[in-house]
Amino acid sequence: MQKIICKKTYDTETSTLLKKVTYGAFGASDGWEESLYQTESGNFFLYVNGGADSKHTKEDITRLSAEKKNAWLKANS
Repeated sequence: MQKIICKKTYDTETSTLLKKVTYGAFGASDGWEESLYQTESGNFFLYVNGGADSKHTKEDITRLSAEKKNAWLKANS
């Protein structure tokens, strides 16, 4: 997935996956995933996707500051 936020491109195909967290069985309507990526220029973003009954009902990308990235990593260790 690719998304442009504030004139910067965030792309799961060209960025480095740092950590992935999944909940539920694959294909379950309440299942979801969160994946932390780092771009070549050092920016961080979170890719999310999930089923219709999950906390991530649609595929999306959210940029993260270094502070928010660290908080996410701590919460998902």
